[in-house]
Amino acid sequence: MEYVRLGNSGLMVSRLAIGTLTVGDHPKFAAMGGVDADACRRLFDIAFDAGVNLVDTANLYSFGQAEEITAKALAGRRDDVVLTSKVRMPLGDRPNEGGASRYHILREVENSLRRLGTDRIDLLYLHQWDGQTPVEETLAALDALVRDGKVRYVGTSNFSAWQLCKTVYTARARGTAEPVVQQMYYTPEAREIEYEILPAARDLGVGTFVWSPLGEGLLTGKVRRGQPTPETTRQGTGWPEPHVVDWDRAHAVIDVLDEIASAHQVSIPQVVLAWLLERPGVTGIVLGARTEQQLRDDLAAPSLALTEQERDRITRAGQPPALYPFWHRNLNAADRPDPAELPYLHEFATTTAP
Repeated sequence: MEYVRLGNSGLMVSRLAIGTLTVGDHPKFAAMGGVDADACRRLFDIAFDAGVNLVDTANLYSFGQAEEITAKALAGRRDDVVLTSKVRMPLGDRPNEGGASRYHILREVENSLRRLGTDRIDLLYLHQWDGQTPVEETLAALDALVRDGKVRYVGTSNFSAWQLCKTVYTARARGTAEPVVQQMYYTPEAREIEYEILPAARDLGVGTFVWSPLGEGLLTGKVRRGQPTPETTRQGTGWPEPHVVDWDRAHAVIDVLDEIASAHQVSIPQVVLAWLLERPGVTGIVLGARTEQQLRDDLAAPSLALTEQERDRITRAGQPPALYPFWHRNLNAADRPDPAELPYLHEFATTTAP
């Protein structure tokens, strides 16, 4: 297992994390997996044996059940892992049961600590941007938690580039704890974060962990062109994610992944994960396996060596269009690229010609 620094911090984490979105059986999350405490502990055993030291959960997952089950599965080994959770998403219908206000953050962190049976959260993510709460208030609440030792590091998730920049620079101006990592959706089919978000994170020194690297089941090999979507996948249960803009393009990506997987005699998920681990700006990946077989397969991905030609084929298959100002920069300002944007800008250049 490879270990890397988390953003600009000194915290060392494994490039693969074990996620808990599949843990718990709340009706709204049942389609995710319904993993119970015994199964969760077994998945943790397998991940930790492989060198994983990062456990990812959230107060939203099964509305607290995932945190409670995570606590049971970590019994006796809490100090051996870096434990994350998240805050901000609505947990009820009352006006203060969501958001990034001081009121909500402090209350929900206390609830998470109680459910997790621990005295601190090693990394707390803001699960989404709150457009109603001043970012200064949010950062002050997070800083208080860090100063009290209840949270060690903070991060963001699902922020746009301007939101990430505003958060980091406001924290620096005020001398408060700043985000060291972001967690974002990113797959060979979903490449939107390459436009602004990854370059911004690289420039700021913020790490990037990828959530749902297999597209919430889209890129497992079960979803295929011209075939009925299996009910055993989230796409087959009516789950509204992921948001696929172009299904022809998505199927083209899957076809290329399948060809490369067949050539290596490995699974499509291994190819996806191997490609992501080589992408510029990607610190690591959160694995969301529901079964031991899936997890063991995912954990084997770092040992898969894709050729440069294979990586390029996957990249070209899912390449986003060169929107403005990217085509304009490629045509008129390619002489002075920024190191943070250079890898993606170079790839956008391939889509500018007729």
